[in-house]
Parts: sequence; C-alpha cells; structure tokens
Amino acid sequence: MGCSPWGNPEAIRAALHHEDCQFAESRWSDALSSSGEVRDWAGVHFGSRCIDSRTATIDAPPADVFAAVERIGGETGWYFANWLWGLRGAMDLVIGGIGMRRGRPHPERLYVGDTLDCWRVEALEPGRRLRLAAEMKLPGRAWLEFEVTPEGRHASQLRQTASFDPCGVLGRAYWYLVYPLHQVVFSGMLRGIATASRERDGSAAKEFSSRSASRAMGLLILPSVWCAAALAARGFVG
Repeated sequence: MGCSPWGNPEAIRAALHHEDCQFAESRWSDALSSSGEVRDWAGVHFGSRCIDSRTATIDAPPADVFAAVERIGGETGWYFANWLWGLRGAMDLVIGGIGMRRGRPHPERLYVGDTLDCWRVEALEPGRRLRLAAEMKLPGRAWLEFEVTPEGRHASQLRQTASFDPCGVLGRAYWYLVYPLHQVVFSGMLRGIATASRERDGSAAKEFSSRSASRAMGLLILPSVWCAAALAARGFVG
C-alpha cells in the first residue's frame, strides 16, 4: 500500500479547507459567550484570526431584527456612513477590485451565493444568522457576520462580528490601521440596524445613516482609509 507525501501547495489547500470547514460550523455567539456572560471583543486575536465583535439588545422581536439585517446593502445601504463604504468601494475599483457597484439581487431577501455590494452571502440561517465573505481586494480574508437571538419576551440580542485572516505582516498592519475606522463604522451600523428593526419599513434607518454620516469625523478617519487601500493594493489576496 503506497503513500505519497503532499507538496506544499496541496498541504496549504488542505489546511485552508479544514479551517474553513471549522469556521463554517462555528458561531461566534457560542464561542464568545460560552461562559454565559455577553461580551464584546474589539481587535483581539483568536489564533491567527482577528476579531471585532459587539452586541446590542434591541426592543424588537427577532423576526424584525433579522429582517433589517437581511435588507442590508444595495439601495438600503449599510445603515451608517454610506459615503465611507462608497469611498472604500471606489478605492477598490482603482486597485482593480469589484468595488460596491454590484448591489444585490433582491431588496429584502438573501440566499447563499448572492452578491451583496463587495460581499457575497456565505452562510444563511433564516431568522437567525447571516455571514458575508468579502470579495474586495484585501491583504487577507474577511467576513462580516450577524446573529440574532431572543432576549426575553419582546426583545432580541444582535451580535455583529467582523473577522479577518491576515496575510503576513502586511495583513496585520492593515487590521490595526482600520481598527479606529471599525470602531466608528461598525458601532454606527449596529445602532442603525436597531433603528431599522423598530421601524419595519427601514425609512428611519436611512435617515439615521444620513444624519450620522455627517458626524462621522471624516477628517480623522479618511487617512486610515487611504492608507488601508494602499496596503491592500500592495499585498492583497484574491
């Protein structure tokens, strides 16, 4: 019975496939809250993966919260500082990426495999969980995940988790460079989803996004966006 060793490319592909399978089966709400205490994690590492995870308790039933999550992107926008998302998409186009121009196939429903601006739906549990995989040019691989769980009789808990597998030193530099931007954008996104959950038609969320974007301290965070795009252009994976 013969046995032939794998070469480096085959071994790397197998390791990535194994890691992706484990990642697909994991839920950050379980992994981060196994002690029973709800916690937020910002900029920490779990192995080689960088994590930014935060939660919000929303006075709306899970169905309404997930409906707001499922409407994200496209004409609805990203619930906060849409001009920054547009700027990041424009920079991605400049370095040969897809940008934010693809939109989404349906304004309210998502399915696994759907495109969503610069993302693609990788996993979907209706009413429960949505995970998006980034398809912009990055020095690594990135995901954005939303999980909705009941909180009492008439409220919900929403966990929003950004994950990043950096590619070498350049990837880690990119993560820490955009960390201040994450604090602004992801916190605002979470608040915007909460607003949209209470206003089922989503109109209040668009107004929230418009008002808040003007207060997003653009002069402070624009340098981070420009530098991050430069790093992505020099060492992206994709």
